[in-house]
Amino acid sequence: MFVNSIELQQFRNYEHLKLDSFGPVNLLIGQNAQGKTNLAEAIFALALTKSHRTSRDKELIRFGEERARLTAEVDKKYGSVKLELALSQQGKKAKINGLEQRKLSDFVGTLNVVMFAPEDLEIVKGTPGVRRRFLDMEIGQVAPGYLYHLQQYQKVLVQRNNLLKQLWGQNASAQTMLEVWNEQLVEHGVKIVKKRKQFIKKLQKWAETIHQGITGGGEVLRLAYLPSFSEASEEDEAVLMDQFMIKLSQMKEQEIRRGTTLSGPHRDDLSFFINDREVQTYGSQGQQRTTALSLKLAEIELIHEEIGEYPVLLLDDVLSELDPFRQTQLIETFQSKVQTFITATGIESLNLDKLKDASIYHVHAGQVER
Repeated sequence: MFVNSIELQQFRNYEHLKLDSFGPVNLLIGQNAQGKTNLAEAIFALALTKSHRTSRDKELIRFGEERARLTAEVDKKYGSVKLELALSQQGKKAKINGLEQRKLSDFVGTLNVVMFAPEDLEIVKGTPGVRRRFLDMEIGQVAPGYLYHLQQYQKVLVQRNNLLKQLWGQNASAQTMLEVWNEQLVEHGVKIVKKRKQFIKKLQKWAETIHQGITGGGEVLRLAYLPSFSEASEEDEAVLMDQFMIKLSQMKEQEIRRGTTLSGPHRDDLSFFINDREVQTYGSQGQQRTTALSLKLAEIELIHEEIGEYPVLLLDDVLSELDPFRQTQLIETFQSKVQTFITATGIESLNLDKLKDASIYHVHAGQVER
């Protein structure tokens, strides 16, 4: 997978920018707040229809403008595709080769990316919500049906929570509507949990091998999925549905008292262990950073395994954060294999001996020069 060109109109601090003839490795060099991360963000948005930095789409539109437009030409194993994403106050529209996609989930996965940024350390040491978002974004790229069930689950969850808030002190007959929402919550929730379990099992295989390589065999990394209503190893849908229904029944009175849904994939978590010690609590900062790096490198291999080609790698201000050894490990992983875009404030912090034949772009005040 290879991004040949990209064009931005009224996106972030770019009024209009068109770049083409990208190479296998592209360095985007510039001081902070000049627009280098915005370029990486644009590629990310063309893959996932959303930013990795904000959930507010209007922040992506240049100040004072009403809409933004992103386009890219992408080479894939079966040919070239043109992607277009239009952002406005009314919402988003996505096109593949000029054809508007009925659902954004039909667009996601056409371009696959792996983003590695300093804030990805939060995947390891941050809140459960950060780890769920990590799972949702990565699974959504290789399994578009997952996004559909996730969207439906979230809609049902809102309706169910609204009903729970109204049920306190009501009689049993007023609670019959809860059963309807339970069935829909279970239907979509089980699909989400099953796919997460399958994804984490595959990610574990790659991350363990990569982590051992980075640490010279001195550390064993293990991932542990922590679902809120089932055993982590269970994947049978019928069994999962029964377990989820039983859990909802057990939690019913407590949920009515608190006015919110207390069980389901929106409460799941992911934990990491090095040599059987939990990294979030007991790992050093170096171990936490290496765990995050292993996860990102594992994503690259997992996507290749799932779709038959490598994703585009986006490294946003991350190489300078790594010590020389980890920086070398990362560069050797993508060199000659994955098209890579690297943002940095200067080239002096980068291992240029390893970054052979890199194309260098200087970014300043929304202008880019090669």
